Amino acid sequence: MDVLGLVLSTDWLYAILVFFARLTDVSLGTLRTIAIVHGRTTLAFWLGFFESAIWLAVVSTIVQTVAQQPLLGIVYAFGFASGNLVGIKIEKVIAMGHLILRIISRDNSHSIAGKIRENGYRVTTFAGEGRNGPVQEHYVVCRRRDLKSVLQTVIKIDPEAFYVTEQAGSVSNVCRPIMQPVTGWRAVFKKK
Repeated sequence: MDVLGLVLSTDWLYAILVFFARLTDVSLGTLRTIAIVHGRTTLAFWLGFFESAIWLAVVSTIVQTVAQQPLLGIVYAFGFASGNLVGIKIEKVIAMGHLILRIISRDNSHSIAGKIRENGYRVTTFAGEGRNGPVQEHYVVCRRRDLKSVLQTVIKIDPEAFYVTEQAGSVSNVCRPIMQPVTGWRAVFKKK
């Protein structure tokens, strides 16, 4: 069969449905994996439930059809690949979990620690020695979604500050800024 025959023999409305179903279930799978890593068991359960339900519906229908319409296999693969990207983008917006932010400053360390504390975060400070002399290292645990605003505060005070972030596995107690309560749909996902 030639290429034109393959294109004409494909039910494109069905192909679009397969693409978006696959995009959705893989996005849910990506979010489920991240929820598992962050210990969000209830969220991971429901994401896994809907992910597998969509996958089962798509696979049970496409396996019977792909022999007659081979381009559906390619559409299925594009849906899978796109779902990975969409899931990662969604997770970056939701930004589940916490980070450890380490800030190293030579000149403005007291101002940095004071401003971060003023914004509602706990800061632990250590004295250290850098290449050019004494430095202060600040440890801050914050929600991933708050990282950008904390870093803006730091860079505004000390543009030369060095910082490193790392994923926090378990956190015993995190102070969140009082000005940013968890509300709306995020309050539902906050519950474990």
